[in-house]
Amino acid sequence: MWQPNRAQWGIIWAAALLLILSWPPAEGRSLLVKAANWIVDPSDSLPRLPAPLPMGLEDNGDAVAEHDAAATEYYRQYESSQMTRWRMQMKEAADPLSAQTERQLLVGVGIVAALMIWRLQRGR
Repeated sequence: MWQPNRAQWGIIWAAALLLILSWPPAEGRSLLVKAANWIVDPSDSLPRLPAPLPMGLEDNGDAVAEHDAAATEYYRQYESSQMTRWRMQMKEAADPLSAQTERQLLVGVGIVAALMIWRLQRGR
């Protein structure tokens, strides 16, 4: 029965972790991106940029004032330091590619890893 050698195990573990953490779900973000989003703001203390006001609320002065206050707080913290700016950008970060493209690339990584493992086996 075939047993992987040390080099093959390294490739197997690296490929498995990459595939599991990077595989995009049908909806939302991959585990790797979710972890990065959480790591930069685990207590959820950084503000999020408020969504644009809906068309019907433009005449509501209280809603406009509340939206403007939230936007002002966001930009105040965003401009406070370069580290805070980076954290706020990472908190909102999404997967860099579309889910279909990511899946195709990750399948390619899995195939290349399998070929590397096979190539290392032939040397025995």
